[in-house]
Amino acid sequence: MIFSSFVFNKEEPIYLQIENYIKDMIKDGMVVNNGKLPATRELGKLLNVSRNSVITAYENLKCEGVVYTIKGKGTFISIKKFINEDGWKVKWEERTNSYGKLAEKLDIVKHEISWEKNLISFKSISPDGNLFDMDEFKKAFLNRISIEGHKILNYGYAKGYKPLMEYLLEYMNGKGIQTNNKDIIITNGFTEGLEMLLTAYTNPGDKIICENPTHNTSIKIMKVHGLDIVGVNMKQDGIDVEELEDKLKLGGIKFGYLIPSYHNPTGIVITGEKRYQVYNIFKKYNVPIIEDGFNEELLYNSTHISPLAALDKGGSGVVYIGSFSKILFPGIRVGWIVGDKKIIETLESVKRCKNIHTSFLDQGILYEYLKSGAFEKHVKKVRKSYKERYEFALECINKYIKPTFIYGEGGLHIYIGIDGVNSRELLQKCYKRNVIFTPGDIFTVDNTGKNTLRLGLSRLTLEEIEEGIKIIGECLEEYRNIGRIGL
Repeated sequence: MIFSSFVFNKEEPIYLQIENYIKDMIKDGMVVNNGKLPATRELGKLLNVSRNSVITAYENLKCEGVVYTIKGKGTFISIKKFINEDGWKVKWEERTNSYGKLAEKLDIVKHEISWEKNLISFKSISPDGNLFDMDEFKKAFLNRISIEGHKILNYGYAKGYKPLMEYLLEYMNGKGIQTNNKDIIITNGFTEGLEMLLTAYTNPGDKIICENPTHNTSIKIMKVHGLDIVGVNMKQDGIDVEELEDKLKLGGIKFGYLIPSYHNPTGIVITGEKRYQVYNIFKKYNVPIIEDGFNEELLYNSTHISPLAALDKGGSGVVYIGSFSKILFPGIRVGWIVGDKKIIETLESVKRCKNIHTSFLDQGILYEYLKSGAFEKHVKKVRKSYKERYEFALECINKYIKPTFIYGEGGLHIYIGIDGVNSRELLQKCYKRNVIFTPGDIFTVDNTGKNTLRLGLSRLTLEEIEEGIKIIGECLEEYRNIGRIGL
């Protein structure tokens, strides 16, 4: 109660003391905007003063714009009248540590061209929400709530929701991964999984080897952890194994980070034979692999290819991070790590230090949806849809752009290179015509790839894909002509 400490003096009129007290409470931040004041009769009784004194105080405050009255509802505070410009000022920009500064510097959402209405945006590789089976999701929500009741809204366990953990272990077993000597922990998507592993098993200055280019978010996480990133160039069939071995020979590498399927950004799917080759090279130099299971479910051009973790029969050299975020409900932020039991034991403690647990409600709904069989139907639907967009986009690229190279076998995006072109300069021309894409340099560990770009297809219609690629082609022709004129 804001008037609990109010004491009258004998020098000033009562109504004026009430006015000033309310103003002081507002200035000190003790009341909220639009907060309701006691009724005049109620406040008069509380303060043991005449109701008329309270009415006079309220009327004066109302004339000053400090309060306002709604007929039949009461009198309310209007803080707009009191904006205190003399508040406590802290220069937070001077207090930001190296982690915060680097995170902001690497934040592409802040520093790259953002989505705007009426833009044809090839930036996103998020799933098409129009493909989500909302009816099945609603059923999953209601079913799991009715089964679990209030328990699913309470604190959960750091490792995860047991039914989902068991389902995912069986799911991973279906991918060929031996899980009898392994364990699982549920995370808030892929990013938390990678961040937890690096927090627990690396120190600033440690070296981590990865494909170059690679997932931009992973690069950011590695950099803010102070890791020395060693990039290995990509060929059309994936990572350059000769360069990989040459760099591993030098020693001092703590981890390898690889995306074998629908690699981001190139879209390359490493063949089974090459996966064995890569796995054996890492094994030879005793460097554990963090495998990013990105988009494996979208594989539609061949039969299933086993993850690297499936080649590690009975071993502990590969840690697998999985997520359905690019094909199924990314908003619920559920991912997982499968690895040696000792690793999961440590990560369980790390998880408790960070956010206690991943939402049990989200995990429960996802489990109900997965076990209903709706997921298999959904995957078939999205494969067909994304395959159509990918193949159509390929035709348009070859027709309108004619790049130097095209990498990838499908999925949600296409990665192209164009000799003699700076993709950022091309982007600026395209932006003027309401088309944007992701320049390839943000995916590199050494600021190369300036002639490359990634085209995300998942959120666009076929009409938008053709129109956007045609505009890119026209801007490219203009770019080349200007270059020739300059010569």
